[in-house]
Amino acid sequence: MELKRVVVTGLGALTPLGNTVGETWENLLKGVSGAGPITRFDASLFKTRIACEVKNFDPSQYIDRKEARKMDIYTQFAVAVAKQAVEDAALNLETEDKNRIGVVFGAGIGGIRTFEDEIGYYYQHQEQGPKFNPFFIPKMISDIAAGQISITFGFHGPNYSVASACATSTNAIADAYNLIRLGKADVMVTGGSEAAISAGGVGGFNAMHALTTRNDTPETASRPFSGSRDGFIMGEGAGCLILEELEHAKARGAKIYAEVAGEGMSADAYHLTASHPDGLGAILVMQNALEDAGMKPEDIDYINVHGTSTPVGDVSEAKAIKQVFGEHAYKLNISSTKSMTGHMLGAAGAAEAIFSILSVQNDIVPPTINHEEGDNDENIDYNLNFTFNKAQKRTVNVALSNTFGFGGHNACLIVKKYAE
Repeated sequence: MELKRVVVTGLGALTPLGNTVGETWENLLKGVSGAGPITRFDASLFKTRIACEVKNFDPSQYIDRKEARKMDIYTQFAVAVAKQAVEDAALNLETEDKNRIGVVFGAGIGGIRTFEDEIGYYYQHQEQGPKFNPFFIPKMISDIAAGQISITFGFHGPNYSVASACATSTNAIADAYNLIRLGKADVMVTGGSEAAISAGGVGGFNAMHALTTRNDTPETASRPFSGSRDGFIMGEGAGCLILEELEHAKARGAKIYAEVAGEGMSADAYHLTASHPDGLGAILVMQNALEDAGMKPEDIDYINVHGTSTPVGDVSEAKAIKQVFGEHAYKLNISSTKSMTGHMLGAAGAAEAIFSILSVQNDIVPPTINHEEGDNDENIDYNLNFTFNKAQKRTVNVALSNTFGFGGHNACLIVKKYAE
């Protein structure tokens, strides 16, 4: 069976750097940090009191107010970016066969804020008996964003959610890519959303010692590959890609951002939350992606790394890159955009896939910010080009994006310039 080619024809984004793809990309290249004091809840007694929040989001721009009340904010984010992406792709929904358009959209955590609010209300009023909002469950569950997107547009193709922690939306994109190249759909709406900046989200990650505590300097708190890094900063938001079978895209005259070249998956099978110290799962996932794409390590120009700013994770990923790419590792550009967006958890893979696609389209690599001269880690090889502090122009024919999740879930995506 000959596999079909898959291209990207639409993008949508809500991030701590902007409420559109364009605004986010502009701030990313400038090296702007999306971090600041937490406003989602009173974090004054928490070890971590900073996060990368989405700013000035108005769901009524995208969703009827009555319908928005039935959605957790993570689902509102998802529907918003799906509408952005569908519009960007210029899909004519009057003429498209909606039976051939599907949705694979993920969330690593889902409606945690809805859960906290509803359970909190119950315990405050439990003497009155159990009283729950009838929309409690459908607002909370992590599959509902995919369902709401399909309902919004009337898409009847494959529809489901993916949950693999921080690898979630890369896995979702990989699944959507495979559905199209196997001929199961013509168009897929795919990506991920997350809105877990809540008492439970921050408190839970604090208990694991996973978050930075640089509360006095939020803009410099996320410092991937720097010696003084002390944990990640939580982010939120959503990213959406429209993937399309090439001939279908050409037939309707669609603009094409890039082509999806391959995907890889693996498991560390090592620890609940820590990556393997030698990067064994990361090595395997990148090798699998290269094999799927039919590429050699030398074909890659840029890696958007997982790079969360944790002491162990950054070291293991740098080791894995050296192992997979050998001498070519020193010719690559590497950057962690989480230094600006924070860690968007289940939405990270989608946002970083978008950044990788735009790097390919525009021949520029966004920076890894917050590295100070001399702030080095003896376990990291600084002869690697981490694109510290300033975006770098270079030819980017092929980009690779890594995402690794709690539980040892690893997912990798390769995108390349589209050519006939």
